[in-house]
Amino acid sequence: MSKSKTVNLTSGNVWKTLLLYTLPLFGSAMVQQLYSLVDLLVVGNFAKEGALAVDAIGNATVIINVLLSFALGANGGCSVVIARHFGENDNKKVRETVNTSFIAVAVLCTVIAALGFGFGNLSLVALDVHGTYFDDCLGYLYIYVGSLPFVFFYNLGCGICSALGDSKTPFIFLVISSVMNVGLDICFVYGLHWDVAGAAWATFISQAVCCVLTVFVLVRKVRTIKSEEKPKIFDKRILKELTVASVPIILQQSFVSVGNFFVNRCINGLDEEGNATTGFTTAFKVLVVATMSSVAMSNGFSNFASQNRAAGQYGRVRKGYWVMQCYSMAITLLFVILFVSCPEFLTRLFIQKDKLNDIALGYSVQYLTIVSCFLPVVSVKIISDSAVRGCGGNLGFTVSTFTDLLLRVMLVYVLVGCGWGFSGVCWAWAIGWSISAVIAAGFWALMVKKLKKAQKSAAITPEDPCGAIAEVSDSPSDGDNN
Repeated sequence: MSKSKTVNLTSGNVWKTLLLYTLPLFGSAMVQQLYSLVDLLVVGNFAKEGALAVDAIGNATVIINVLLSFALGANGGCSVVIARHFGENDNKKVRETVNTSFIAVAVLCTVIAALGFGFGNLSLVALDVHGTYFDDCLGYLYIYVGSLPFVFFYNLGCGICSALGDSKTPFIFLVISSVMNVGLDICFVYGLHWDVAGAAWATFISQAVCCVLTVFVLVRKVRTIKSEEKPKIFDKRILKELTVASVPIILQQSFVSVGNFFVNRCINGLDEEGNATTGFTTAFKVLVVATMSSVAMSNGFSNFASQNRAAGQYGRVRKGYWVMQCYSMAITLLFVILFVSCPEFLTRLFIQKDKLNDIALGYSVQYLTIVSCFLPVVSVKIISDSAVRGCGGNLGFTVSTFTDLLLRVMLVYVLVGCGWGFSGVCWAWAIGWSISAVIAAGFWALMVKKLKKAQKSAAITPEDPCGAIAEVSDSPSDGDNN
C-alpha cells in the first residue's frame, strides 16, 4: 500500500479537499444503508408474512442500535485522536493510537456481545414486542449480535483510514460487501425461504467479508507510517485520550438508541395489529438514509477540523464549516424533494401491496411527509455538532445531542397522550430537531470565538513586543490554496 493513500487535510483548496474527502464517506453511508434497506425490501416482499417480518426487523434493530453505539463511538473517538496526532506529524503517537485502539475495541466488543446474548430476550419483552413475531425478532437479534466483532473492527478500520485522509478504501470494500449482501438476501430469503433469519445471515456474512478486507489493508497502511522510536503496543495515556473522545459519542449514540427504544414502545401501543409499527419502521428506514448521509459527511469534517486545528490552521477550520454546510444542505434538499413527492411509492417499494394495508401505509406516508421537511434543520445540527467535536468541544456536542433526544422522547409521550396519535410522533421529531439545531449552532458560535482567539495568539511575533495582533485571514497563507 503506497503512502499516497495517507492524505494530509491541512493543505489545498478547502472546497476541493472536502469534496474529494467526504464524497466516499457519503457513498459509504448510502451503501451501508443498503444493508438494512435490502433486508426490508427482500423480507417485505418475499417473506411469508411480509409486514410482520418488517416489524420483527424493525424492533430488533432498536436493540441492535444500542449495541452498535459503542462501535460508532470507537470509530468517531479513534478517528478524531488519530487525526489530531497526524496533523501534528507525530507518527509515533499515530501508531500507538492504532495499537491501543485495537486492543481496547477487542475487549469492549467481547463485553457488548455478552450483554447482547445475555439480555436479548428480556430487552424484547421490555420493548413490548408482539408475540406473533417475537421468535423471528429474537433470532434476527442473536445472529446480528454474533456479527458484532466484524462490525466493531470494520468501523474501527474505517475510522482510522478516514483519520489518515483515506476515505476511498473503506468505500470500495463496502460496495463489494453490499453487492454480496444483496445476492445473499435474495438467495436466503427468496430462494431458501429462511425469511427473517436469512436476512440476518446475509448481513452477517457480508459484514465479515467487509471487515477482513478493511483490516487487512489498514495493517499494511499503518506499516508505511514510520517513526524514529518504536511505538508501544498499548499506552494508558492514549487509552485515556481515546476514552475522552469516544465516551461522548457512545453516550450520544446509546442515548439516541435508548430513546428510540421508548419511542418504539409507545408506537407499539398505538394499535394491537401493529400497523403503526409497520408504518413507522418502513418510513424511518427510508428517512434514515438522508440523516446518515449528513452524519457520514460530518464525521469526515470532524477529522478535517481535528487535523487543521492541530496544525494551527484555525481559519481553515472556520471556512471548512461553511463549505461542509453547503455540501450537506445541497444533498439534504434533494432527499426532501424525493420524500415529499413520492412517500407512498417509497413505502410500497419495500412491502408488497397485499401485505400492507391502508392504515399502515397512511402512517408511513404521514411520517415521511412531515418529518422530511425538517431534514435541512437536522443537517445544520449534525454538521455543527461535528465541527464542535472535531475542535475538542465534547461538552457542547453532548448537550446538543441529549437535548434532541430528551425532547423527542418526552414529546412523543406528551403529544400522543394528548390525543395527537401518530402525528404526535412525527411532530416530536420535528420540534426536537429544531430546538437542538439552535443549541448546536450556538455552541459552534462559541467555538468560533475560541478559534479566532487562538489564531490571534498564534499571530503575535517576537517583533511585536507591545502585543499588537495581526489578524490572519482565510488565505493561502493558512493552508487554503484558493
